[in-house]
Amino acid sequence: MPSFPEALAYAVERYRLQVAGPRERLSLLRWQIAAGHALDDRTTLPGHVTTSAFVVSPDHSQILLIDHVTIGRWLQPGGHYEPAARFSDSAAREAVEETGVAGLRLHPWHGDADIPFVIDSHDVPGKPSRGEVDHVHHDLQYLFVADPAQPLVAQLEEVHAAQWQPIGTLADISVRGLERIRRL
Repeated sequence: MPSFPEALAYAVERYRLQVAGPRERLSLLRWQIAAGHALDDRTTLPGHVTTSAFVVSPDHSQILLIDHVTIGRWLQPGGHYEPAARFSDSAAREAVEETGVAGLRLHPWHGDADIPFVIDSHDVPGKPSRGEVDHVHHDLQYLFVADPAQPLVAQLEEVHAAQWQPIGTLADISVRGLERIRRL
């Protein structure tokens, strides 16, 4: 099994060559990888890796979102990377932890590869109470399928609610993610 840095470099390079659009910002992430930054450590600056899950209904008409306690808005489930055999496993664990979603399956789009559906590097505010400064989350986003008829159980320590919403709601969260889902 490859090390975290090797797996990340491979996933990012495959994504860049096979998936990324011309306006995607991957230069900071690629620079941090080349510089040997510990991107699996949440204290690494200027950024570090997170994983998240776009969980869609089988017909792609709905998406599972969380009302994030700290951020105060609806987002896809996700969080700081925690060790897993695959990056998609880290994203799946976050989705299940935050929403209680049952029967989660990696979308066939991924095939056998652990290539992200979207990589979104974005600025996040620091938390002065933790001694954090503003920094970047390099979010490896994976696509999953689940049955919206199954009950959800929100993890109230991190989310106010978990809820299936119309797929169009994703336009306010991830235009790139929504465009790619609509092309499937």
